[in-house]
Parts: sequence; C-alpha cells; structure tokens
Amino acid sequence: MTEQDGQARPASGDRNQSSSLRRALAVLGYVREHADSGRGVPLGKLAEALGLNKSTVLRLTGPLLEEHLLDRDRETGWFRLGHGALRLGQAYLSTLDLRSIAVEHLRKLQREVGETVHLTVWECPDIVYVDKVENETNVRMASRVGSRAPAYCTASGKAMLAWLPEETVQEVVAAGMRPITAWTLSDESQLRADLARIRARGYSIDDRENEPEVRCVAAPIFDHTGEVAAALSISGLTSRMTVARVRTLGSVVAQVGQRISRELGADVGGAPTA
Repeated sequence: MTEQDGQARPASGDRNQSSSLRRALAVLGYVREHADSGRGVPLGKLAEALGLNKSTVLRLTGPLLEEHLLDRDRETGWFRLGHGALRLGQAYLSTLDLRSIAVEHLRKLQREVGETVHLTVWECPDIVYVDKVENETNVRMASRVGSRAPAYCTASGKAMLAWLPEETVQEVVAAGMRPITAWTLSDESQLRADLARIRARGYSIDDRENEPEVRCVAAPIFDHTGEVAAALSISGLTSRMTVARVRTLGSVVAQVGQRISRELGADVGGAPTA
C-alpha cells in the first residue's frame, strides 16, 4: 500500500494481482457453467466469451491447472473442471450442518413418494442444489448437485423467496424474469401474487414453469434464527405429478420442512397447508 494525502491506496502491483484473480475466477466460472456434457470448453470459445486473447487465457489458467481446479484434455485441448474443484465442493458441503441434518429426511421422503427430492440453498437471484435423492427406476431430473436455477420459476426458489425480505424480491425481479416455458410466471405482479399464496398455504408449486414436463412442490426450511436457510422439494414428470397429487404432496413436504427446521433450532409450528 502507498499513502498520499493521508489516504492509503493500493499499489499498482496489488491492483494487477486483484485484476488477474478476478479474471481467473471468471475463467473458472465460465468453465463451470458451460462445460459441454463433461467434454469441456475450447480455448477459443473461452477467450471470446470473456473478451480476452488466447495467450491471456492460457496465462490465467496456469495456476488453476496446477491446483487441479481445471483440467485440460490432452487430445482436444478443451478445459473442464478438475478434481481440485470437487475437493473444494466436498469441503464446503461437509461444513453444512443443514445437509447432514436433512439427508435422512430426504431419503425417507424419497422412499415414501417415489419422486426426486432436492435440497437447495439461496444464492440471489438463483438457488443452488446441495443434495438430491432420486428413484433410479424413474426418468432422471436434469438437476445436479452444485448447479443453479432461477428462483422466480422454481418451487424451491419461490418457497424461500416467499419468506425473504422485500429487497430480495426486488433483486430477483431486477435480475430479469425471462419466460423459460409457456407457463413461466414472467410478470412481477404474478410472482408477488404467487408468493402471497405460498405464505398462506406453507408450500410452493412450480407448475411446468422451469421444465415443460415437470411439476415440483417445495417448502422452506428455517434455521435457529428464524431465517430461511434452505428449501426442500419434490419433483416429477407431469404424468405422475398431477395437479391433485401436487396438492397432497404440498402438505407432506411442508411437514418435512418443519421437522428439519426444528432440528436446526427453529421455532416453527404447523404451517397452513390449504
């Protein structure tokens, strides 16, 4: 740091290092989001997407490759996430008391309903899947642990958003509500009306809003401070998740969400499930 006129300012070396770190993280983030079915991302596409030249990308990926946060295919030269990223993810998940407390509830719920069960946490304006239990005999859901989905069009996202502060709702709306399917609630007034219904009955519904052939129902999970910590959801194809069954499962998932909340120290009673 240097000082001038009584104020500390970052030295040029510090600024350069900070800029390089941000760009390296952007490289890592792009590969995470755009790796094609495990094949990875080609150098040219990575450089073009981030507005960098290829030599800069290669320089930025050097430390990431050394730490195995990225791997590079020897034949194609494409970049994909390395096992170092997996270790980081596992270390993060291992610190989540939420996940360790919820896991048996997820497994039991999945056995009872026969559909895919998710545990998600908030990362505005999205949700992040931190656990998933599914029936291997059914069609598998596209979601995966560590992936993200928009909050405004997912049952889990709306289940959390219904109990989050007004400024958070405004952030989600400001981030955009692009229609993903023909049934997506892409209007702010529609979303706010749905959040009011969720608060009244204690669970949320995604009626083909994120995937055209999938219905989901979800309930919030609260921590010991009374704040929303996560959401629990049940997802399945519309052929099995009929409108009538969704209403029945709404009561079920709300009750399981309350049980997990109580184990996290939340003071929750019986939520409405009308």
